[in-house]
Amino acid sequence: MSEAGKPGRYQRSTRGLIASMAVTAVAVVVIVWLMSLFRDEPDAEPEAVDYLELVGLAQDADLRPAYPAEIPEGWRATKAEVLPDDEPDVDLGFLTDDDRYVGVVWSDDDVDDLLRERVDESDVETTESFTVSGSVAEEWQGYADPGGDRAYAAEVDGRTVLVYGDASEDDFAAIVGALTTAPTAPTP
Repeated sequence: MSEAGKPGRYQRSTRGLIASMAVTAVAVVVIVWLMSLFRDEPDAEPEAVDYLELVGLAQDADLRPAYPAEIPEGWRATKAEVLPDDEPDVDLGFLTDDDRYVGVVWSDDDVDDLLRERVDESDVETTESFTVSGSVAEEWQGYADPGGDRAYAAEVDGRTVLVYGDASEDDFAAIVGALTTAPTAPTP
């Protein structure tokens, strides 16, 4: 019996191998493209959180964090955390009605550490201070970095309150003016 007569044998060539690899690669690209047509884009919108509930729980644990009693119309709270430590920190985050970020942190860390952590590691400059009556502190020291982020800090009951983000001057004034340490309304 000759070699040509054996079943299951075929000629293999480098050109055939390259052609089959090219066809496979094109098939994979087409399949991935077709799958992308029917896949929904993930929703990148952060979920709103009930920051007042977290503040109430922190107050129930004998903490007196500074927090905004209310936020302006169109804003939404996107972050509310108690950061565990010997002296726990309260960390709140908000998106303004034009999707700018404003964070409020109540901490026993000093201002320089908070600025490095929350605003910029090296390029924060001191700016003008301003006075806000009716807030948890009247005098607020301003800070800014070259990228457009800013922060305002004050000491309240021996702890640092830092308001930071990329929002407008008016948005910062609104949040700083709304800060309080008063008890929240009891949760049902």
